[in-house]
Amino acid sequence: MEKRMRLDKYLARIGAATRSEAKKLAKEGRVFVNGRPVFDAAEKVDPGRDAVTVDGERLEYREHLYLMMNKPAGVITATEDARERTVLDLLDDRTRARRPFPVGRLDKDTEGLLILTTDGALAHRLLSPRRHVPKTYAALVEGAVTNDDVRAFGAGVRLDDGYVTMPAELAILAVNETADGAFSEVELTIREGKFHQVKRMFRAVGKRVVRLKRIRMGPLALDPSLAPGDWRELTDAEARKLLAAGTKTTGRESDG
Repeated sequence: MEKRMRLDKYLARIGAATRSEAKKLAKEGRVFVNGRPVFDAAEKVDPGRDAVTVDGERLEYREHLYLMMNKPAGVITATEDARERTVLDLLDDRTRARRPFPVGRLDKDTEGLLILTTDGALAHRLLSPRRHVPKTYAALVEGAVTNDDVRAFGAGVRLDDGYVTMPAELAILAVNETADGAFSEVELTIREGKFHQVKRMFRAVGKRVVRLKRIRMGPLALDPSLAPGDWRELTDAEARKLLAAGTKTTGRESDG
């Protein structure tokens, strides 16, 4: 953490105000540091020690932001788009002002756990092919998933471009026969992130993914209290687990 920074930068960093807005707030006498009004936004503050309030509200400084979102279908995993609604559009103004970005991607029609952060170093580590951070999905699959499919996924399946996936854990939860044929409820854990990988893996064994939801990434499970489109900050314990996961290297050491 920076030892001291300008007050306007501090307020902008936590998303409380833009730097120009911070100057206006200070001039109007609405900003206090350690109980003292500060009229010059260029004054330096210590984020780790000083108590900063705006309009009587105590502000909490965190160097980085770590968020968990239950991404809904129909929203794209991007920071901005001229035509489509993005995951950042689901955030409030103050949080969005801190410019978090998604860690990895979920397809537009895929739901579930998405991590957003301002910590670029952590995001890089979590997405590094050398780390093989596990990701678990719940899926509804058209077709009867069998033990042969479980064994195939465990050995690695060949995708349509010839790439052979790393071994993955496939669990069959239920197979239901309907008038439209068989549908299977499964959970799948993979340790890489090829383009449309889950859908392509099932396609390789003659099945089609109907609905897909990510329920876990590394040590973090999707909070069941989050409705689609809802989000919250990670707890300190969750953030520590995520940071620890970003320091571990497991599995194969090559990109494949």
